[in-house]
Amino acid sequence: MPCWGHLRSVLKLLSRRKRVLASSEGSSLRRCLSTVDLVALGVGSTLGAGVYVLAGEVAKTISGPSIVLSFLIAAVVSALAGLCYAEFGARVPLAGSAYLYSYVTVGELWAFLAGWNLLLSYVIGTASVARAWSATFDQLLGEKMGRFLGAHAAMSSVGLAEHPDAFAAGLVVLLAGLLSFGVKESTMVNKAFTALNVLVLLFVTVSGFIKGDMSNWRLREDDLPQAAAHEAGAFGVGGFMPYGFTGTLAAASTCFYAFVGFDCIATTGEEVRDPQRSIPMGIILSLLICFLAYFGVSAALTLMMPYYLLDTTSPLPVAFEHIGWSAAKYAVAVGSLCALSTSLLGSMLPMPRILYAMARDGLLFKPLAKVSHRQCPVVATLVSGGVAALLALLFDLKALVDTMSIGTLLAYSMVAGCVLLTRDTPAGKVPAVQLWWDHLVQPPPHATPRSSAVVVWALTAVGMSGNDGWALQELAGLPLACEQLAKVPCLPFLPLLSISINTVLVAQLSAAAWLRYLLWMAVGFLIYFGYGIWHSTESHWPEGTGPQELPGSRAREVALEPCGTALCPSAPGQ
Repeated sequence: MPCWGHLRSVLKLLSRRKRVLASSEGSSLRRCLSTVDLVALGVGSTLGAGVYVLAGEVAKTISGPSIVLSFLIAAVVSALAGLCYAEFGARVPLAGSAYLYSYVTVGELWAFLAGWNLLLSYVIGTASVARAWSATFDQLLGEKMGRFLGAHAAMSSVGLAEHPDAFAAGLVVLLAGLLSFGVKESTMVNKAFTALNVLVLLFVTVSGFIKGDMSNWRLREDDLPQAAAHEAGAFGVGGFMPYGFTGTLAAASTCFYAFVGFDCIATTGEEVRDPQRSIPMGIILSLLICFLAYFGVSAALTLMMPYYLLDTTSPLPVAFEHIGWSAAKYAVAVGSLCALSTSLLGSMLPMPRILYAMARDGLLFKPLAKVSHRQCPVVATLVSGGVAALLALLFDLKALVDTMSIGTLLAYSMVAGCVLLTRDTPAGKVPAVQLWWDHLVQPPPHATPRSSAVVVWALTAVGMSGNDGWALQELAGLPLACEQLAKVPCLPFLPLLSISINTVLVAQLSAAAWLRYLLWMAVGFLIYFGYGIWHSTESHWPEGTGPQELPGSRAREVALEPCGTALCPSAPGQ
């Protein structure tokens, strides 16, 4: 039947997978980033201004002092996604993050959706952080800029901001210019701001433990205010968990978003000197540092003053005034601006790399893949910076933040799903649908490396670690050749848990956010089916062949072969 033949042809186009090169010597980007650069990038992107605001708001209204446990739960949930990114970042050390991982695993259409979701997240994130930077700076000036622009350039249209924020737009353009000089120069600036931010947060934490009072974690219900302005029980029942364990869990859902940002490390895969080692270490260490910072600041806040007195907009300055250290508010202001600067840089850095990767593969317009003599995706950097600057200048971004969260959570879920797919893989092939579930429903008659791996990781998860854990793998018949490669333990449970939690979180978002998201995806589909599907570089390889040798390089196609409990890239002939 001709119609069936045409349908099969279209499905084959949508499901074609990217052939990955084993060597990056033919890459146009420069490998210059170290592990320290990646850790600073991840911490700077994740540890934004939220650490100066979020803890006060959540502790006062949702969790009380048990916010420290909320951050612990949120950190564990984020680590589930982080492990998936770490494994893929080591296996496929190229630019593109979730877009690339989906392309090599489940096919072109899913890859485009992942990349389009990431672009949505980063462009809205960049514009919103730029506006927050502008608002913080304006507050230090006594809100002179806001009053002037509100009086002379007010806007009243639906969806637009109250007035244009020229300062925020100019800041985005300035950083886009910095990024166009090269990633190494940008990361040097990022490291300086990140170090200063971490020092301020360390000062806050130490101050809280010095001046704090443990009795603030043991308040009785009689100690809480019962004024006419507040209903009885408005601040819970006191104690460490005044709102109960349900409040602690609800706070963990909010605190989860405080850890979004580490995935920007994966977008630099093509610019890291030793990606197999640096990317996993960068992701895990940055999440650990961010957790310690959030844990320390939230503990300090709730120790310095009773949780019900915390200020929801400026908790740290108010807390320092409460203990008699009013001058510390200047250190907090400096730290807040540094955090916003690194968060802004961390949002802007991945955008052009996603654009570059998609344009290089032919799914977006080719000029976006142009690289400067400094080996930087300059056109993609300037275009993405211009779009983010326009959003920051004109639009009301509060309504767009939920839409950004949809894109981020769906990208996380796609990476977790790709880990499930690639772990159950015959040599040289990546299956489209077969999952670990097949083996759980119908277990193999004899032990296999995969079934043994589940037993091994279950044992190590309950207390066996170090050399004993590796010895167990050896006893199970698992080769240790890929010991250096990051692996997600407890397959399939951790990736499935990550996907489940992401689904619950995304289901909480409003219908308006979903409508805006669907509009963004409709634009993406128009671009893909009108341009990308016809210009994809994967349509240029003759049937049954891989990528050809690049001029002046020794690039070869990666054969995906099982190696222990993970898949390792190995070039044919090696």
